[in-house]
Amino acid sequence: MLILGNGKVFTRDAACPIIENGAVVIDGTTICQLGNTGEMKKKYPEAEFIDAKGGLIMPGFINAHEHIYSSFARGLSIKGYDPKGFLDILDGQWWTIDRNLTLQDTYLSAMATYIECIRCGVTTIFDHHASFGSIRGSLFEIEKAAKEAGVRSCLCYEISDRDGEEKAKESVMENAEFIRHALKDDSDMIAGMMGMHAQFTISDATMELAAANKPDEVGYHIHVAEGIEDLHHCLKHYGKRIVDRLMDHGILGEKTLLGHCIYINSHEMDLIKETGTMVVHNPESNMGNACGCPPTMELVHRGILTGLGTDGYTHDMLESWKVANILHKHHLCDPNAAWGEVPQMLFENNAKIAGRYFKNELGVLKEGAAADVIIVDYDPLTPLNENNINGHLLFGVTGHDVVTTVANGEVLMKDRRLTKIDVEKVMADCRQAAKGLADRING
Repeated sequence: MLILGNGKVFTRDAACPIIENGAVVIDGTTICQLGNTGEMKKKYPEAEFIDAKGGLIMPGFINAHEHIYSSFARGLSIKGYDPKGFLDILDGQWWTIDRNLTLQDTYLSAMATYIECIRCGVTTIFDHHASFGSIRGSLFEIEKAAKEAGVRSCLCYEISDRDGEEKAKESVMENAEFIRHALKDDSDMIAGMMGMHAQFTISDATMELAAANKPDEVGYHIHVAEGIEDLHHCLKHYGKRIVDRLMDHGILGEKTLLGHCIYINSHEMDLIKETGTMVVHNPESNMGNACGCPPTMELVHRGILTGLGTDGYTHDMLESWKVANILHKHHLCDPNAAWGEVPQMLFENNAKIAGRYFKNELGVLKEGAAADVIIVDYDPLTPLNENNINGHLLFGVTGHDVVTTVANGEVLMKDRRLTKIDVEKVMADCRQAAKGLADRING
């Protein structure tokens, strides 16, 4: 057994939001009890004790949209790359990178991402992968890294016709094979979805092939209306808006996750709501790609299940929250915007999204929930309680203030030292692989 105690426990459970000088008791992969630190230590004297030293004890973070394959983009300079718009960014950078990834690169990219996730207290991710240079087996390489790192992961491969019909078919089959594999896994640490890039790179035939090979238990993970070009393409080639096309192909539904949704209208929001489809917002990526600001606040107000992701731009969910907070204030010219909506997305909605793919309850500290717990080193300057915790996190904490990360009952990081991964070796391997990637790209 394991006890994390001597801290302020913020449970995200409305029935018991805070425990002063509290402790979380873990038995195996689940939380078995919460209470006063002294009482829990006395009740479970043989349990291993991790001292929060007065810090915050919280549920692990969930990232609803990651891109592991982008890991080696940091610091990469591509010859001739001078984007004039979103399509230039896709083809000149991201598609160039993914076309040159080997299976070993994918594995190491995943290890690098998981290291940063653990360091930022992220214990669950939904990843959207692409490696058109090495498709078959790529999701299994990520799963290998996920199991080594101990981070719960829902994986998919982004289907696209951009590199031809054969690779589109191969990507469908990679998804289908991995989904079937994940459905047989009883660890509750791995799940699969049918991934798609964006409708403007996917033909009707490929959408039909994906539908024919998708197990009924899962949905799709697809980029939607990230750039205005996506909308223009759909109107020109299909005479309809993007969400209508997805609706016609049976892609919408409670197990489907739509990334971005910048250029959607009220009618499309109605379809998303009526079908119970999920949406994920990625503020830094949208701003960095100059794509625009999505109507995220309206989505939340309409009751659409809208979560928060990073699109691989960062692995720090607190950073994504900070950017979303100011983006929507600025965009709406409303200083009151986003105060409640974004933490709802991060702490409540991401947990609900994860709940559609994982059995154990995530994003909350209570008896019977998954043992995903983090300790944050934070000494508040002003009074701290359940009513102002979000303000403290927003303005006083970053992901790198996380000192201990526990996922599924396993200690992945303690006092900022990763316990399962030889970080020095992995990083050395990553640097070598990243150089090889850059050399291949730049000739």
